[in-house]
Amino acid sequence: MPAPIRLDHRAIISVAGEDATTFLSGLITNTVAGANDTFPRYAALLTPQGKVIADFLVFRSEDGFLFDCAQEVADDLIKRLSMFKLRSKVAVARRDDLCAIAFDGSADPRHPDAPARSIRPCDAAPPDVAPAAYHEVRIACGLAEQGIDFGASEVFPADINMDEIHGVDFKKGCFVGQEVVSRMKRRGTARRRTMVLKFAEDAVVGPVMADDFEIGAVTSAAGAHGLARLRVDRLAEAETAGHAVTVNGASCTALWPDWLESVRKEGQA
Repeated sequence: MPAPIRLDHRAIISVAGEDATTFLSGLITNTVAGANDTFPRYAALLTPQGKVIADFLVFRSEDGFLFDCAQEVADDLIKRLSMFKLRSKVAVARRDDLCAIAFDGSADPRHPDAPARSIRPCDAAPPDVAPAAYHEVRIACGLAEQGIDFGASEVFPADINMDEIHGVDFKKGCFVGQEVVSRMKRRGTARRRTMVLKFAEDAVVGPVMADDFEIGAVTSAAGAHGLARLRVDRLAEAETAGHAVTVNGASCTALWPDWLESVRKEGQA
């Protein structure tokens, strides 16, 4: 396993106060009850239309919770959370004294092979000297990263597989955007998914083509793997028809997770 590294492209936000658990329970996609240093949670704040404003890992702190999120959405996330405070006894703030660490700490709830994560004081954190090692592992695990693979209010949770990688609790009660997300899950209408593509040589970023038809795009790449957001129904149809899947002329093969096998079989029918 690589040595622990500081992830300077991530920010830490504190949501603290006696009402923190209740405050978050009606806002974000996952329950925070039970979140701690050993079992962080993966969640997001959505628009009312169901798109991801920001996704984050949630750790328990002494007086509330710490969010590990993308640097570029941190200030907007603080602003939006603060708008919902009303009379809740909650304080939302950026914690520039704390840093996200990879290959250290707790298991990432999204994938068993993902880099472990922790939050440490920045003055005691290792340097950000090998981010490539982190990205290579997370891409191979199929984990999209905000600011690299998608932007704010650009994707639905299903587009980045949140409903399949423990990012949405459909039993916990209301959250912002719940109606749209629940309807997509119930009707099985999500056809755009994030998948891992394996290349014969080095992976490349660009449009994913099935024959002459664009079915998605690789958004990040490391080593022989690329992370792509694809129309999986069209991918399945292309594979059934024997069409080559390429990115900028480079051949690749889609790695289908078990939970997408039903879509693959539909394309073969």
